[in-house]
Amino acid sequence: MKMYFVYILKCYDGLTYTGVTNNVSRRLDEHQRGLNKNCFTFKRIPLELIFHQEFNDVNQAIYFEKKIKNWSGKKKLALANGNFDMIQILSECRNATHSKYNIETKIGLDCARPDIKE
Repeated sequence: MKMYFVYILKCYDGLTYTGVTNNVSRRLDEHQRGLNKNCFTFKRIPLELIFHQEFNDVNQAIYFEKKIKNWSGKKKLALANGNFDMIQILSECRNATHSKYNIETKIGLDCARPDIKE
């Protein structure tokens, strides 16, 4: 059975790179040697492999890669460190218009609740 891997590299400048491969050690070596001058990591070596996850199904690997590619660097580092509580915290919306932070929305919703006193 062929295995696939989603991996995260930490670049020398602190940025992260996420990819998918069927051979982590070969792919890391390709990144380290700078074989593709158009690659994000080309000018950011040396690199450190900080995370890899194994998948049996290439479609699941690609789905996961696309999902975490859009994550912030902090969230990727939390994943690499196994800090799942931090991933949850970093996933919460902190936009001022979000209902959690919008006082007008809270008052409006709470007015209908008899257990809430103003």
